Amino acid sequence: MELGYALASEEHPALDLVAHAAATTAAMMPGRFFLGVGTGENLNEHVVGHGWPGPGERLDEAVAVIRGLLTGTLTTFRGDYYTVEGARLYTVPFDPIPIVVAASKPRAAELAAEVGDGIINASPDPSIIRAFEAAGGEGPRYGQLTVCWAEDEDEAIRIARRAWPNAALPGDLAQELPLPEHYEHAAALVRDEDVAAAIVCGPDPERHVAAIMAYVDAGVDHVYVHQVGHDQEGFFRFYEREVRPRLEAIGAGAPPPS
Repeated sequence: MELGYALASEEHPALDLVAHAAATTAAMMPGRFFLGVGTGENLNEHVVGHGWPGPGERLDEAVAVIRGLLTGTLTTFRGDYYTVEGARLYTVPFDPIPIVVAASKPRAAELAAEVGDGIINASPDPSIIRAFEAAGGEGPRYGQLTVCWAEDEDEAIRIARRAWPNAALPGDLAQELPLPEHYEHAAALVRDEDVAAAIVCGPDPERHVAAIMAYVDAGVDHVYVHQVGHDQEGFFRFYEREVRPRLEAIGAGAPPPS
């Protein structure tokens, strides 16, 4: 696999690297890969010296550049934010790679409809899906649900607080902080009860099912469950044994298993 490109004065080479990585993965996993993109967060974006853009600023151009590169043809692009001169990927997948756009605000959802092949939402907010559909959005609607399964609820809360306290930061704080030490300072203020309110913790299958169904009710058709903590095997066994049968019963209109 080789990547050929000529750097222009305003080029952002990260776009070439993203397209390169996506093409490599899709070529190795045909039909089983999509590329998720978003505006990111201040922590990652401010380091390149251009500031953190708002929803839609620069992302539409970034998607256009990546799509061009993924065709495997010589790509030249001159936009308001990005310039690419004669870039090309020499190994590309046979089928086009779907590009799915993350959105947490209505404007980002509209952008997902404009430039994406689907949408990703990290909260069961029906207004995001409505904005996506109202703007003509089509394709899969993904939701990300963070949970912490453990055999004991209190232990699950402790694990979640240690491993994923950012979920309990209020408002837009988790997107706006620029440095890792700022996250450490903010996370020190997070209490067990804050984490328990933000993340489904513990072994009660009904709570896990309810959290998944909240996404379904919001219009999401694919729910990705993110397990916090190291016991991934226990989590999978729990979902196979306790959660999946309940979801299947709901889908079939049958009473849930006791």
